[in-house]
Amino acid sequence: MQSGGQTEGKLQPNRWKLFLYNDFCDSPQKNTIGFALISRRSFVKLSALLVSGASTLLASCSTLLWKGTSRPFAPLDCPPAAGNKFDYIIIGSGAGGGPLACNLALKGFRVLLLEAGGDDDPCEYYVPAFHARASEHEALRWDFFVRHYADDEQQKRDDKFVPEQNGVLYPRSGTLGGCTAHNAMLLIYPHNSDWDYIAEKTADESWRSENMHKYFKRMERCEYASRAEEPDSRHGFEGWLPTNLAEREMLLRDKVLRRLSKAALEESLSGIINPIKRTLLKIKTHGDPNDWRFIRRRPEGLCKIPITTGQGRRAGAREYILRVREQCPNLLEVRTHALAKRILLDEQNKAYGVEYISGAHQYRADPRHETATPGILETVLAEREVIVSAGAFNTPQLLKLSGIGPREELVSHGIEVKVDLPGVGENLQDRYELGVVTRLRENIPLIKGMKLRCPAPGEAPDPQFSQWLQGVGPYTTNGATIALMKRSFPERPNPDLFIFGLIGDFRGYYPGYADNIARTENAFTWAILKGHTANTAGRVTLRSADPRDVPDINFHYFSEGTNAGEDMESLVAGVEAVRNIVRLSSDVIEEEVLPGPEVKSREDIRRFIKNQAWGHHASCSCKMGAATDPMAVVDSRFRVYGTRNLRIVDASVFPKIPGFFIASSVYMISEKACDVISEDAENTTAESVSRHLYSRS
Repeated sequence: MQSGGQTEGKLQPNRWKLFLYNDFCDSPQKNTIGFALISRRSFVKLSALLVSGASTLLASCSTLLWKGTSRPFAPLDCPPAAGNKFDYIIIGSGAGGGPLACNLALKGFRVLLLEAGGDDDPCEYYVPAFHARASEHEALRWDFFVRHYADDEQQKRDDKFVPEQNGVLYPRSGTLGGCTAHNAMLLIYPHNSDWDYIAEKTADESWRSENMHKYFKRMERCEYASRAEEPDSRHGFEGWLPTNLAEREMLLRDKVLRRLSKAALEESLSGIINPIKRTLLKIKTHGDPNDWRFIRRRPEGLCKIPITTGQGRRAGAREYILRVREQCPNLLEVRTHALAKRILLDEQNKAYGVEYISGAHQYRADPRHETATPGILETVLAEREVIVSAGAFNTPQLLKLSGIGPREELVSHGIEVKVDLPGVGENLQDRYELGVVTRLRENIPLIKGMKLRCPAPGEAPDPQFSQWLQGVGPYTTNGATIALMKRSFPERPNPDLFIFGLIGDFRGYYPGYADNIARTENAFTWAILKGHTANTAGRVTLRSADPRDVPDINFHYFSEGTNAGEDMESLVAGVEAVRNIVRLSSDVIEEEVLPGPEVKSREDIRRFIKNQAWGHHASCSCKMGAATDPMAVVDSRFRVYGTRNLRIVDASVFPKIPGFFIASSVYMISEKACDVISEDAENTTAESVSRHLYSRS
């Protein structure tokens, strides 16, 4: 998603301090990460201050306190800047652009990072369990309303359809860090076949899975696995992105969750007839999906749920950006509230700069856009390259606004055609997701008294929030308690269903969905995610030539798409698997609420899926491919065909949607792009690189 920013490279400091030490801390004792621990009496005093809105006192405090055991990050090695001009301009600060900007800066290049949103950090941003609220927080969110179908009657059958917007809510993030600022933080390694597919399509062996794994290891800062498992596990322990697991003991202490986990295990073994294999799988449960041994075997069954958190708080691109910006200010400049208007191309289609609108809330997906003051048009120039990392919706939009895209569409909006590139905005793909919602016979003890929100000024925090302030408890997780990988059909080369249990009532995305998740303490949702979807019929098209307008987005689900029923039947198999789990745990599950008992036959299930499925992993709208592919937008080195000095590094470049959760894949290609770009820079001067045309010849 396009991200942009506030001017003059000034990043606002954290305004929401979790623990602050000044006069009210009794003899703080330093722990391993250099933050201070506080006594119980001080914690009570501090909690009262936090919930009473004592902003004046908090503003005067200087030391951030946090209970945790994470290792400290070593100081960064910041090379001297070669000059005062920008080598690279990167548009978008999400999983693709944010780490790329940091990594290029750490190689000594001068980088400007443009972010269309601001740098707000409300409480909801930090608390992992509040990711749904973060996605609906007006300081962080961009509201896209997308179509699943062109057919109006079919589209209106979706309970989530919003007539006033003529679409279904698709939460995106307009803030520093992009969608890593509101996602559910799952970091699941993609399948090796995802990388091998790109290698085959592009004839570039550097994309082979064996080579690509090093990029995951480079970024990962695993805080849950033992180094004693090296080198077999191939985990990374020195990267910039911390990964953790929910406290297993916390979940096992809850008798309801323990029973549901047992039922999920039984379902995972249901298709295995061989008694020896069943016994072995029972012994070796809860595999680590980011362990290389697990990745190579492509197993089915229960698995752990790694999430990107540190000391119980969200961790993502934003934290890396802030750290590099603070320690290497001469190499990385960040401008927020900077909405890219167009990429500047000369007569030879060399990208030499970016024109952007400086000002808050300029994009019309921003809920505050109607109160925004007019922005100021700014121009910034790049010595070497412009890199677009605006995401699967905004990257094709920006390319088209810059004259790169399907000729007929550009002409219809009065845009000068610089490069006739028909694949821009085509091939849009996504996961299909469903929620099977159940009502439990008793409340889940773990969440007793849970409000699932930040305390209001003057309000006492719920027990779980008080625990979170100490770095423990259910709020340090994303709410996913049980996960199961499964092949929808035995002939599938990889597991294609990811089924996970969520505390609460989750039916997809619609305005106000975050409030409904935690209305009761006895709701439990089995979310079904269909990986490796076959549908490639989605499209992103311009609504107008105004960069502030949201584009038209239609995924063309199921019968309107290109999968001939393959995805549908896999989802039916997923619903049937969940219903088996429900049956096996009927002693703790009272009833199925959604789809409900009236949805009985396979045809009923198909109808339910067609009407209610959703997704939130948009990708592939500027696909990577060989020069012989007329629909390819970039080559295997991320370079936009028909241009000079222009690359794309984000989820839009995948030719086929990878794995289960795409954040890990985008982080990995960001790491690879840094290698590719710096390698090209070593082989060329800033002047000579401008003479290379990324052509199809």
